[in-house]
Amino acid sequence: MTANKTYCSFCSQQQTADLPLIAGIDGHICEDCVRLASRVVASWGRRRAATKPFKRMPKPVELKHKLDRYIVGQDLAKETLSVAVYNHYKRLNMESESSAMTADDDQVEIEKSNILLLGPSGTGKTLLAGTLARIVGVPFVIADATTLTQAGYVGEDVESILTRLLDSADGNRELAEWGIIYIDEIDKLARSGETSHGTRDVSGEGVQQALLKLVEGSRVKLGSKGRKDNGDDQTMNTQNILFIAGGAFEGLQAILEKRFNRGKAGIGFHVDPSQTGEVYDRLRLFEEVQPEDLRHFGLIPEFIGRFPVITALHDLDEEALVKILTEPKNALYRQYQKLFEFEGVTLEFTPDALTAVARSAIQRGTGARGLRAVMEGLLRNVMFEMPSTDDAACCKVGDVHVSGEEPITLTTEIETPSAQISCKL
Repeated sequence: MTANKTYCSFCSQQQTADLPLIAGIDGHICEDCVRLASRVVASWGRRRAATKPFKRMPKPVELKHKLDRYIVGQDLAKETLSVAVYNHYKRLNMESESSAMTADDDQVEIEKSNILLLGPSGTGKTLLAGTLARIVGVPFVIADATTLTQAGYVGEDVESILTRLLDSADGNRELAEWGIIYIDEIDKLARSGETSHGTRDVSGEGVQQALLKLVEGSRVKLGSKGRKDNGDDQTMNTQNILFIAGGAFEGLQAILEKRFNRGKAGIGFHVDPSQTGEVYDRLRLFEEVQPEDLRHFGLIPEFIGRFPVITALHDLDEEALVKILTEPKNALYRQYQKLFEFEGVTLEFTPDALTAVARSAIQRGTGARGLRAVMEGLLRNVMFEMPSTDDAACCKVGDVHVSGEEPITLTTEIETPSAQISCKL
């Protein structure tokens, strides 16, 4: 270098009016080298992040305990998911540790087991999948099956799910290939009935066919809609991505009841009164689902075979909804208590009031999602007046308020000592 000219210490580009250099103690660096160094350092961090979360994978019992903090009930589904997720990432850890070793012809290759969640709306399917991904610490994305169409038609292709997973991993392809994809409303892909053979089912059976290679494991080119690195289209391997599909499966209950009652009915002297009653629990009917029932519902056998782990979530009764209101870490009751605390007001529900809220949610038929709607409608007027009421201190809600017999009122600090004590949490 000459005294009159300055060059980049990495690429030897000369400093000009259009190419400024960043000066250091013993050298200079240009903008292009800064960007390149940033990508290199980021790849180091991503590579560490791709392996570190799985070195201390929680055991199934620990996973279920963590799920219990956020989700009430559904023990069968939580146990099944905990075992499936633990085995999945244990397999990935074993493969990553043995990848540097020489290949052994006698080595057993363990295939992944995708999960199919069945259950009515509002029973916690999406919450279960999202909570598991957050506990494990992997990229997670929720895809709606109703927006997917067969390739070549208007709508989203199935490859768009991988693009969203890559975005969730901040462009880190290695970490994205260890992620979890939850496909909601999978029951809407059931193929059309026998009266629709004249039309092509591009958003039903066609999507099931398109999802086969994605779910089983293959290298998929993201295309122009995906992220690009150095101008080249990226290719993702879905072999290690855990797929969880869920749906309400409206109409499957009739198929199950028909299977249970088959052969129990008779005519005349063949009627056995002792065998005509139901021998199954309606709330837990989905726990008896078999692959044959799903085939009758409209899922193709190839798609069912790629989801070997099938578990069900049952309807929630009043007791379960009351626990959902009060027990989880982010319980809905606690959320509203925190909102009232921001205004300096203590919110208190009597046990009968909580039961009445749960009963109202059941009448709406939307499961746990109906709890927020009931609470919003119940507390709307109070939350409207509360910010303008300076001396408000307590709001106590009973079953007569939930039923609408009496309006909810705010009490002030000018109360008898017994009334003030009753308002404390």
